[in-house]
Amino acid sequence: MTEKPKKIHKALSEKGSALSKYQRIIVGDESWLYLIYFEFCALLGKFPGALGILLRKVLWPRLFGSCGKGVMFADNIVLRQPKKIHLGDNVIISEFCILDARHDDEDEVIVLENDVMLSTNVMISCKNGCIKIGKNAGLSAQTIIHSTNDCPVYIGNDVIIGPQSYISAGGNYHFDRLDVPIREQGINPDGGIRLRDNVWLGGRVTVLGGVIMESGSIAGAGAVVNKSIPANAICAGVPAKVLKERT
Repeated sequence: MTEKPKKIHKALSEKGSALSKYQRIIVGDESWLYLIYFEFCALLGKFPGALGILLRKVLWPRLFGSCGKGVMFADNIVLRQPKKIHLGDNVIISEFCILDARHDDEDEVIVLENDVMLSTNVMISCKNGCIKIGKNAGLSAQTIIHSTNDCPVYIGNDVIIGPQSYISAGGNYHFDRLDVPIREQGINPDGGIRLRDNVWLGGRVTVLGGVIMESGSIAGAGAVVNKSIPANAICAGVPAKVLKERT
């Protein structure tokens, strides 16, 4: 049985004040100065319109591990442990996105390279996992990318991800024992997910852990991809099967 990553409710139940837990779990830094700056920036996060975008463009970059030029932050973005988030040039993060970079050990947990665009309500969530997204990638509305249990998600350059897609790496729970709740039986790691360059996912596509989609491959709308897909192949269905190749 593999070691289980620390759960949020377990971290909250540990000894310490509510403020120290907030700093450790949400802010990701126990410095009082950084806490004050984080809270100030959180207030600016709800500021609407062009003025809000301008204020965040000027003041938010210092929150992150690194932040390139020309990054645009819309309103109502949720950040967790932003020092572990690294942004390239001209990244666009739209309204109501969530960037959750919780990790016990790593400092580069979420990496968005140049010209990445996150549409409305995109969630990028790490719980002891890492997510890296390459240049010119576009994530459509309500997409969720999840990495846990040291199973990374790597997305290449020029990738298109359709709305309401779900990309989840981290393995399945063990469930062999009947005398122990499933959530306490640990997770069998799946090795993560890789979407190579120039991959296109249609709307509502699910990609499960252990999958590699090679360069130029396509998954049709509603597909559940649970096996690796070769280069320039088009797959669809539940589970997804290769229908033809791009020639």
